Amino acid sequence: QRVKQSQSIAPRCLPYSFGYLTAQYACSLGEACVFGRQTFVRGRRFVLQAGGGMQCCRATRTAVLYAQRVRSLSSSVTPGGTVDPRIAVFDRNVKRQQRNNAALVEGARNYDYLHSEIADRLADRLEFIKREFPRVVDLGSGPGRMLDFITKASGVKEYYMVDMAERLLYRDADQDDERKEKSGIQEIIRIHHDEEAISTSSIPREVDAVISCLSLHWINDLPGVMSQARSMLKEDGLFLSAMFGGDTLQELRSALALAEMEREGGVSPHLSPYVGVRDAGSLLGRAGFNLTTVDVDTITVEFDDAFSLMRHLGIMGEGNAVGTRRKYVPRTTLAAAAAIYEEMYGENGTIPATFQVIYMIGWSPSASQPKALERGSAEFSLKDLGKGYSNDTI
Repeated sequence: QRVKQSQSIAPRCLPYSFGYLTAQYACSLGEACVFGRQTFVRGRRFVLQAGGGMQCCRATRTAVLYAQRVRSLSSSVTPGGTVDPRIAVFDRNVKRQQRNNAALVEGARNYDYLHSEIADRLADRLEFIKREFPRVVDLGSGPGRMLDFITKASGVKEYYMVDMAERLLYRDADQDDERKEKSGIQEIIRIHHDEEAISTSSIPREVDAVISCLSLHWINDLPGVMSQARSMLKEDGLFLSAMFGGDTLQELRSALALAEMEREGGVSPHLSPYVGVRDAGSLLGRAGFNLTTVDVDTITVEFDDAFSLMRHLGIMGEGNAVGTRRKYVPRTTLAAAAAIYEEMYGENGTIPATFQVIYMIGWSPSASQPKALERGSAEFSLKDLGKGYSNDTI
């Protein structure tokens, strides 16, 4: 079935297409999103054709009208800098409360093992860059886990911590003196502010580096925030971040989906629609960064059972904050998910949990950065590389 395409039939509900996983996720919510040449509307797939037409798989006129209505809501950021709640994937108020609650848990620092490991690896990447960064902004800093691993070699003097959860932001303030002595930082400034609205005057400008460790995967308008981060940087300033990727908690996702299908006959969102690796490079380019680099780590953590895993995620502040999440999950469904998890992935009395971490590096534009020569300006041909050498000298 063919439907004539026009500008009004171009549904785009999410601020950015995070990949096929997000497309599936949007369908489960009864929403619409764009993934490459494919558009998903209420579970129906629309494939854009080269000739400008749109081939609809089981499309109906109702679906097309719905697509038009969704597109009318496609402006994801309001003039005040906040994401339009009508189309936000994540409930930022819930995430703020989760992170604040995590800071109040007795012995909460004992559950920082995953964030601390990734912060250590991110700090290594900062140290590998043979430059000094006197002024640094940490978006979504939490209690400041990066401060435990930044060394004097990075030359940081002013460190700005920005986080929307005030209790978590000040949780480890008593360790500032020790951190300063170890890292050579002269001043640590905490700013209680939502990372989704960093365009305000309370956030410093013309800084040498903007870093973010495990915060961006809870951002609704990710391209917008990254563009704002670029505007905060000096020329040739560094953007360095780490966030969870699409394969994160794939075992838990599968177990919950199978359990819900078995017990309740349907599937609901329990985990965040994480960014795919391929999309990470596109995000950096769309935000205006140059000399971009993306690499991936996979960390596997062993837990006693699925309930232990979910308890640790909650204390880490990584609980479910999807806007359309279920308020209540029956015990029978959770028990079934734990049993399926154990049966499918368990080994030697434990279960594995996979965390895919995407590291992104980008630089704000500068005239001093190396640039590719113009096409056709080469002085030597690849055909001439072997000339003048005999077989004995090669």
